[in-house]
Amino acid sequence: MQLGMLTACLPQWSLERVAAWAADAGYEALEVACWPSTGGRDFEAAHLPVASFGQREADRTRELFDEHGLGLSALAYYENNLHPDPERREEIRTHLKRSIDAAQLLGVPCVGTFIGRDPTRSVADNLAEGERVLPELVDYAGERGIKLIIENCVMEGWHPDGYPGNLAYSPELWEWMFSLGFYLNWDPSHLTWIGIDPVETIAPYADRIVHAQAKDVELDPRERNRYGFFGKVGKGDDPWDMGWWRYRVPGRGQVNWPKVVDRLYEHGFTGTLSVEHEDPIWGGDDERITQGLKIAHGTLRPLIVG
Repeated sequence: MQLGMLTACLPQWSLERVAAWAADAGYEALEVACWPSTGGRDFEAAHLPVASFGQREADRTRELFDEHGLGLSALAYYENNLHPDPERREEIRTHLKRSIDAAQLLGVPCVGTFIGRDPTRSVADNLAEGERVLPELVDYAGERGIKLIIENCVMEGWHPDGYPGNLAYSPELWEWMFSLGFYLNWDPSHLTWIGIDPVETIAPYADRIVHAQAKDVELDPRERNRYGFFGKVGKGDDPWDMGWWRYRVPGRGQVNWPKVVDRLYEHGFTGTLSVEHEDPIWGGDDERITQGLKIAHGTLRPLIVG
């Protein structure tokens, strides 16, 4: 198992700067964000120009990672592959394919994305649509030796009422997406706030967990007593404000990291545990973001053998 980090928390930094900092901080691998641009929402970054990526860019990127002794665990483009607007969906689909092409050139085994959802349609209708349009993406990746990994983020901010906007949030839905050929980028924080014990989901799906996110979550049961499980109705300008929980860096929330790492080892996980930093306490400027990444490293590094 390697300890890595997702680069999306530092969108204004170059990949060269992120790699140098991460190596100096003791990280072993990067999960590289490759959105076409930043600004669509928080926690996305354009650290690899995959739309214009060729062999020269791949060689330079590998040289950068070799220089700093880092692995490249995955490329990250987490967008809505069932977007209701056909034009936007095609843009997402095209960029995801370019990310897969770049991963092939780099020798990266995985590309991460979301299933997504059309919020104007029922879950059943979305699953039927997914069965129609998503296998072509899985085939495109498979033909190039790449696994498409889906993060189990609820993406409640994508739904106007705060309901799940990414139909990959539960083991029931994992089994559906596995039947289409996807793999899992497993994240315990999302499972925790929706009431699923993350540790208990590792053993049954270990053969499909090829990458993992290290993000924590802090729950406030008193606020949940006011808003209910589905969160605040009046979210103002922030569709992600549920009112009773928030993401934290590992070690600052409710996730039991010794148990998580131990269970991953028990069931043969040899991939990258990648810190995904979305902690509002340790955010807002470069100094606080990097301090948050140091806290995460200090929590997880002692748990990883070797």
